[in-house]
Amino acid sequence: MGYGIETRCCHGVTKIVEEHSFGAVSVPIYQTATFAHRGIGESTGHDYSRVSNPTRDELEQTVSSLEGAVDTLAFSSGMAAVSLALELFDGGDHLICSEDLYGGSVRMFSAVGERRGLSFSYVCTSDERLVEAAVRPETKALYIETPSNPTMQITDLRAMKALADRHHLLLIVDNTFLSPYFQRPLELGADLVIHSGTKYLAGHNDTLAGFLCVRDKGTAERLRYLYKTVGNCLSPFDSYLTLRGIKTLAVRMERQQANAMALAEWLKGQRKVEQVFYAGLPEHPGHQVQKGQGDGFGSMISFTVDTEETARRILERVRLIVYAESLGGVESLITYPLLQTHSDVPKEVREHLGITERFLRLSVGIENAEDLIGDLAQAMEDREEGHGEIAGRTDGEENQDEV
Repeated sequence: MGYGIETRCCHGVTKIVEEHSFGAVSVPIYQTATFAHRGIGESTGHDYSRVSNPTRDELEQTVSSLEGAVDTLAFSSGMAAVSLALELFDGGDHLICSEDLYGGSVRMFSAVGERRGLSFSYVCTSDERLVEAAVRPETKALYIETPSNPTMQITDLRAMKALADRHHLLLIVDNTFLSPYFQRPLELGADLVIHSGTKYLAGHNDTLAGFLCVRDKGTAERLRYLYKTVGNCLSPFDSYLTLRGIKTLAVRMERQQANAMALAEWLKGQRKVEQVFYAGLPEHPGHQVQKGQGDGFGSMISFTVDTEETARRILERVRLIVYAESLGGVESLITYPLLQTHSDVPKEVREHLGITERFLRLSVGIENAEDLIGDLAQAMEDREEGHGEIAGRTDGEENQDEV
């Protein structure tokens, strides 16, 4: 029987009574570097934790089940996963990337990839014609992030698959923002899916993790060889934490999406907010594409306010929402991409994308939606207009007391 994704999130793929020691309901943490051999040439199936570990195995199998992958590799961070993906390419190879891409990926490509002789073109992958025009004889892959970070552009993955097939390219998709609960790119033809597992999969802002989910056995075997050679694997304890987070992925994603929709609608009506970027809004240019390729819109919102002063006021005065990098956890976080996630992106590129001093990114958590709206409302108020309290605090008290 094929179970629904909610059940697979909760139970994974292991028969608990038969496969967990003593019938442990939670996955046991095999906190060991090495494993004993019963005899010469005999193995328990595990020899050294850099190569494989039972706790990490269960996590990888669970994520493979959620994404529909032949194999999944778990890494010490999302950037470690991106780094190993680059090992599939040789000097002289060219990759076409979404122009609006996580700043850490851009930094990886420029600081590491280009030094190895790779080249990268950044185009609006929402426009198939621009992608087609960027293809060169040496192009080997499309690297897509959808929704994009941080302006929430949507790329049609079916169109990208058709283009990749025409030109014999790999299709690599960063699926961090939606998780396999809302979008499964392998089902749409992607060859490789990347996750920062730190975000929605782990879901609690308490651990770092990354994943490569692979569509075909040959690529999986090649990556496994590189994986054990480079050694940037996820530890047993962090594997346990990520598995624990995945158990509630379905309920978290539903609640976070509902909250995001409420906040996006509220933000649209605020006089200090000039534009809201959220794919769940019917007026978003990628709304219909996302409806056709996913099961939801996620809970990432970006918005532009009227002045830099307003943006800084919000960041300094939020009390419930936390001013911090990262995303996808149960706590709502607000980020200033200009100075944080995209500070290494060239200024002219940021300005082209609209990542200015007036641009903010919001990762919506599972709190009460009205509380989140109230927090943003008081943070946006001009000082002379302020009159209310939140959580018993007045406007004059410090943010640090709340966190």
